[in-house]
Amino acid sequence: MYPLKFKKVFKEKIWGGNKFKTLLNMEIPKNKNIGESWEITCHKNGMSVVENGELSGKTLEELIYSYKDKLLGEEIYKKYGNKFPLLIKYLDVNDRLSVQVHPSDEYALRVEGEFGKSESWYIIDASEDAKLIMGLASGMSKEKFLEKVKNNNFDDLFNIISVKKGDFIYVEPGVVHASLEGSVVICETQQNSDTTYRIYDFDRIVDGEKRELHIDKAVEVIEFNKNPFISRENERKIIQNQNTKIQNLTRNEYFNIDKINVSGIYKDTTYKNFVILSILDGEGKIIFNNNKYKLEKGDTYFIPANLEVEFEGELEILKSFL
Repeated sequence: MYPLKFKKVFKEKIWGGNKFKTLLNMEIPKNKNIGESWEITCHKNGMSVVENGELSGKTLEELIYSYKDKLLGEEIYKKYGNKFPLLIKYLDVNDRLSVQVHPSDEYALRVEGEFGKSESWYIIDASEDAKLIMGLASGMSKEKFLEKVKNNNFDDLFNIISVKKGDFIYVEPGVVHASLEGSVVICETQQNSDTTYRIYDFDRIVDGEKRELHIDKAVEVIEFNKNPFISRENERKIIQNQNTKIQNLTRNEYFNIDKINVSGIYKDTTYKNFVILSILDGEGKIIFNNNKYKLEKGDTYFIPANLEVEFEGELEILKSFL
């Protein structure tokens, strides 16, 4: 086992753009609106393939079947078996993201045959006018919601927030969300699911038709009085150690996330389960067994269970783990 880097899986989206290239140094397909880069994925709609070292060419699914708890950690493998629990993405939301909601595990496993979708958004970049829909307006009932949607009346229906670089949002299943104005680039940690119920798509036309909506399923899973957890950069507690500043962004039943700023050399705590590192900014190296792995913004590394690694350089990292 060693630090693994995977090939990116790009997804063209009607709302995508080209900021992965300008902001995160990615080589993206030309003349396409790339909205998502799936960084670590073991899903039927996109599969990670190793691009470094002796395991190059192997899929994440093959690695899990071959190495089991040595890759994932004994605790994680016991709980999830060969079903990888997370999906890590970057999102380039250059136009409005459709109004949508995600189901819980209970609903998704029963209806869709896969995990529910609890997710988090770390805002890497945002235009000055960036606004998101996060939850429904206070006091919105199911009956009123259905009436307004039936009449295609979306005024005063949503809770709208402004966002800026450094904001963190934990979006639980059942929380209605979308982008409304401006543009954002996001690092997303989520459950391993691709189930989304679309409520409204701003009447956009794709291939001569409006995109499919999923109102019936959406209404079954919406939490009408729930808004997401949001934290701002200047509000969070900073744990300062030698050469590092660490912020705990979330601890929940599906995943944990820390933001780590490294300036110099930092020896990370050896962890019993796998760890995923998203490099948001800067450059440096991961050091493991006297080998050095180059780090640049836009990179993502998978650290197998029980590996001891060091960081060297000037780095801003999002660390996702269970």
